Amino acid sequence: MPEVEIRFPADQVCSGSFRLLELPPDLCRLIESSVDDPSLMIKGGPEDDAVLCTSDKTYNIRSVTLSNSVLVVSPVPHIDGGEDQVIIQDSLNELLELVPAVPKLHRMNVMLQEHEWEEGYEEEDEDESLEGIFKAKRKRFTLEDAQIELQASEQEIAQALKEKHMLIIDGALRPLSPTYLHKILELLLMHLVSLSQLHDAASVLELSRSLEYEHEVRREVTLQVMRWFGEVDVADERWKMDVEKVVRQVGLGILCQHKTDPISEDEFIAKWNTAVGDTFASHTSLKLLTGNYLCAPSPFSTSTKLSYFPCAELPTDPAMRFADLFLTRERWKAEEIVPYLSDIAVDTKDLDKLLLKYARALTDKEGLWFTARAR
Repeated sequence: MPEVEIRFPADQVCSGSFRLLELPPDLCRLIESSVDDPSLMIKGGPEDDAVLCTSDKTYNIRSVTLSNSVLVVSPVPHIDGGEDQVIIQDSLNELLELVPAVPKLHRMNVMLQEHEWEEGYEEEDEDESLEGIFKAKRKRFTLEDAQIELQASEQEIAQALKEKHMLIIDGALRPLSPTYLHKILELLLMHLVSLSQLHDAASVLELSRSLEYEHEVRREVTLQVMRWFGEVDVADERWKMDVEKVVRQVGLGILCQHKTDPISEDEFIAKWNTAVGDTFASHTSLKLLTGNYLCAPSPFSTSTKLSYFPCAELPTDPAMRFADLFLTRERWKAEEIVPYLSDIAVDTKDLDKLLLKYARALTDKEGLWFTARAR
């Protein structure tokens, strides 16, 4: 085993100049196999816990104290007849560990809560006063802003913008109002029939033109909605509608009106079938709406009552999420609570850890239940 002589530097070295980072296997493989330099970015403001983002994943950065110090040394030129020598550059007592994390996107809702795009906003650009221009500039929040501000990878942000129905209007992000989205989808379904269009090869031009001229829906809004709910072939200008996504969203548009006023399951299904039309009525199923509603028996009929309870409106902090869930219901069946936790867990293993930490499992003749863990 070779021996080296360790020397302290003549000048005082600033402690903390180096950090030791342990790479998880998947990230190590990415770096080793990448032809181009992989995109790695550390994100976080002064009040945030920093995260590391690749192009498609987010990792929490966790500090682990080492039992032994690790020396960072640099070699010095050989001295004739002497031993090899190294100079200490730093002494490390901690290791930075990367742990897979869910993207931190909750800040986007706060930043854009006053930017919602409603029906009738097609004419909103009329305010050309100097005050109006400065106000608009001050409120603009772009995709580039989102990529800087949000602690998430580019792919996770892009997916979130699609799932949260964020329009890009004149370069600015604008969340589309759920009621207006519901109307646009119903109009698309109606015009598919009136224009005799196939849902898997519909003309983008004809549909967008009809919505613009007959219902004053901006063409760029219609096109973005089509991309959220299907695939747009740019070359052929054809839209392949994702039937399940459209049917699901139409169902949510009806269900969201019953947050405090429950609706019977039979009545809801009837309204849902009518809204999507005979062509797609066979696709309606409550399974599509899992994680967005609660069931309760009706005291006056055999039909179950449904109320709107969306996972997306619950806190992202795990402790607060469980507190809200157990305030809503004292106990949950396993299959009912899991959909309300999937967005705050990286995988099933992480989900099991959350349940073990914040809930207590009980088993009876009806199956597995979860209740709040006693403090």
